[in-house]
Amino acid sequence: MSNVSVLSSNGRGTVTDSMGHYSIVVSEDDSLYFSYLGKPTPKYAVTSIPAVYQFDVSLHVNVTTLKEVRVTPRNYKRDSIQNRLDYAKAFDFQKPGLGISSSPPGSGSFGVGLDLDQLINAFRFRRNRSMAAFRDRLVLEEQEKYVENKFSRAKVRKVTGLTGPDIDTFMRYYSPPYEYVQIATEYELLDYMKRAGEQYKRIKNLGGKIYGKKEEEY
Repeated sequence: MSNVSVLSSNGRGTVTDSMGHYSIVVSEDDSLYFSYLGKPTPKYAVTSIPAVYQFDVSLHVNVTTLKEVRVTPRNYKRDSIQNRLDYAKAFDFQKPGLGISSSPPGSGSFGVGLDLDQLINAFRFRRNRSMAAFRDRLVLEEQEKYVENKFSRAKVRKVTGLTGPDIDTFMRYYSPPYEYVQIATEYELLDYMKRAGEQYKRIKNLGGKIYGKKEEEY
């Protein structure tokens, strides 16, 4: 075994190499012991060792077996559901309005009339604007992930044969909008990838440059 500590009672020490071999200088009144993973062996008096150049000991090592771990590809639907659970408060946010309360006058509200909590929330303009902006950003990110899931790099690579920097440029320029991906069938998306890939190759063969993002009717 490698990396086993070999120690003497007089303070000398070494470690075994990759083959389990070691070399240590000891005196006749020394004792040797071994330590692995913090667990030492009994001490062996040098005078009791019959062959000091072939002194081997056995170590008992407990082998811990871990549970099987399976790595699965990302699942858009599962990620989307979890994201909406994590940010439920933002996704469900609606701009506060004024409602009618039927609480009795002694309850601390206005009685029959305006609801006090809704009135306060309606005038928390900065908080409402921030929550609305956060909700819109979360929705936009969810739409972008939906497009990435349907218009994936793996599919584009398989349909168009593009690789390397070309596929990066293609994805940036030809990635369709969420509204189109939402209504398009799988066949229509694959056909669009194929036609867009052919157009990209024609432009590149003619020495053209592609920048930004393509805007056209789908």
